Amino acid sequence: MADPLARKSIVIFFISMSLVMTLALGVYASNRLLTHWLLVRGLEQTFLPQEKAIDTLLGTLADDHGGAVPEEVSGLRLSTATASAPRLTPKDIAAIKTLFQHKNGVSAILDAAVVFPATNQKTDLQQIPWKRDRFLLSPDTLAKADAKLEFQSLAAVPDMTWEGRFGRNAVIAYRPESTNPAMPSLLLLTRQADLLSSLRPLILSISAAIGGLCLTSFMFAGILLWMRFHDQVTTNRDIQYLAHHDALTGLPNRAVFNARLTEALRLAQAKASNIGVMLIDVDKFKEVNDTHGHGTGDVFLQIVSERLKAVFDTHLVSRLSGDEFAVLLTSVSDPARMTKLAANMNAATKVPCIIDGKEIRISLSIGIARATDGSWRASRLLHCADLALYRAKHSGRSTFSWYTPELDADAQKRKEVEAGLIKAIKFDQFKLLYQPQYSLRDGKLKGYEALIRWDHPTKGTIKPDIFIPIAEDTGLIVEIGTWVLNNACMEAAHWEDKTRRVAVNVSPAQFIAGETQKRVAAALRKSGLDPRRLEIEVTESLLISDTDAVIATLREIRDMGVSIAMDDFGTGYSSLSYLSLFPFDKIKIDKAFIQNLGKDVSTDAIVTSIVGLGRSLDVIITAEGVETEEQAILLSAAGCDLVQGFMFGKPDSVESHEANFPAFPMNPSGGLWFSQNKARNVPAPEALGEEPRRPATSMT
Repeated sequence: MADPLARKSIVIFFISMSLVMTLALGVYASNRLLTHWLLVRGLEQTFLPQEKAIDTLLGTLADDHGGAVPEEVSGLRLSTATASAPRLTPKDIAAIKTLFQHKNGVSAILDAAVVFPATNQKTDLQQIPWKRDRFLLSPDTLAKADAKLEFQSLAAVPDMTWEGRFGRNAVIAYRPESTNPAMPSLLLLTRQADLLSSLRPLILSISAAIGGLCLTSFMFAGILLWMRFHDQVTTNRDIQYLAHHDALTGLPNRAVFNARLTEALRLAQAKASNIGVMLIDVDKFKEVNDTHGHGTGDVFLQIVSERLKAVFDTHLVSRLSGDEFAVLLTSVSDPARMTKLAANMNAATKVPCIIDGKEIRISLSIGIARATDGSWRASRLLHCADLALYRAKHSGRSTFSWYTPELDADAQKRKEVEAGLIKAIKFDQFKLLYQPQYSLRDGKLKGYEALIRWDHPTKGTIKPDIFIPIAEDTGLIVEIGTWVLNNACMEAAHWEDKTRRVAVNVSPAQFIAGETQKRVAAALRKSGLDPRRLEIEVTESLLISDTDAVIATLREIRDMGVSIAMDDFGTGYSSLSYLSLFPFDKIKIDKAFIQNLGKDVSTDAIVTSIVGLGRSLDVIITAEGVETEEQAILLSAAGCDLVQGFMFGKPDSVESHEANFPAFPMNPSGGLWFSQNKARNVPAPEALGEEPRRPATSMT
């Protein structure tokens, strides 16, 4: 880009110089033309008062013309060598000089010559000695004067060369307007220098005005040209800057980082030294954008970049993409110091970040890789740092992780899983298992939650916690989620008990506002399932992203007759606020609360509050992860509606669950639930000769 700019600068320089020279020539030419015009007017004005006297003199010469060849006299040469003409006597010349005499006694006329009308021969101007005697500077002055007499009676011809130099004298040519054909013309050699001297102040003033006007115009044009050139230089500089820096944070971009990293690796190989790279990712940055807006998100990234520069002040910090940064460590290469820098960076995120009065938590995941020998390449080092970053993000976030060779094996496994998922979708290797949901009020089986399993041809059954995260990262979750929805509806439509409901979990990664409701409608249409038997489970993280569009989609699904449940309630910081935005049909208490139920007072209070909230909102409450009889008893006492967990049945086929129902009959003596094994050893109430006990509360 520099070469075209230099060439353009040279062109502009030569154009400017050409304009300056043109301006100078224009001012000079205008000065010469103005001077010439003023001289002509001045000489003519000098001659006009004496026009009658000159006419009288020329008339006398015409009357005295006798045909003899005039003799040559001082100051006069006749028109031709052969033409007859009266001589112009010294007395006549003196009379002419007297006519043009100044107050100081000096005449403006130096000499005079007559030119008679040519009859048989052409007038010979060469006989006039003014040029020979160096009275005239230009050799064409006499010829111009004679030529002008053909068109006008009075012509003043200043003595001026083609380059604009003025001589000391000028020629005034006069042809009387007379009916006498013998009337001669008169050529007067007059002083030009005196008139030039008198006109010089006026000429200089006018020339200065013209020059000033031209100079002003030139300066104005120059300013416009400079402004355009300056803007172009500034634009080019900005383009150069933007080509190497991030526009939002001002940090070097990926291209600069890669170039500096390659150069650092080359120098490290030559010096046998080590370098390190950190890849830094902002955790849940999308939630910041979706919750607070993109303007706040931009300010948030600027604050993050400032803190990065503060911690890594002597190192190269770059922004690689939207929420991903990189740090090149060349002066610090030992693991202990690099670990300390990463820890300092995480410590720097603890300082409150307040934007527009709102505190936003900064969380960073950091992956660290170190080049220990000359075999490392930039792409390999960045890949290793990226693997470490992936482990840090899946280790709870807001932490850092070092690259280890084992991560390559994990990455290879992820690639194998990804490739296997593609085949699984193609060859239909998935299957659905179901976990039952029981009512705590009457012990009845109300429905099932559909859970996907991968039936791998060589590795057996693979649980979803292994392949679902990879499917979400690769985008395959959309096809897998559609498969689960279609098959769950299709199988539920063929269950013998048409009162059983089926719940399908929709991942935020597969939920597409404006499209998901179409997939639900298509699944219901193909399967023929009653929409009232289908339940869609969503998590709070789905509502964080594009809340308005998501809620609009959920409303359309609910209008079909499908129930909507909020899964993992209580794990987010805005769960309660979303209940006011959308009327959920069911709330599922996360199993993290159920695990500590009866062991922690605060957990008991939270669960009791959620159940009470459900009652006040007329929303069904389901507890997940119920594994012990004590948990079931406490939930029943709190008024929870439904439970699911290993105590009530592990994920299995519907046929297996239906064969074991009822798994938990009521205790005829206490009315409390018993574990499965103990319950099967208790005789049924009819076998004891007693009337069956009715549930303590009515069925929901």
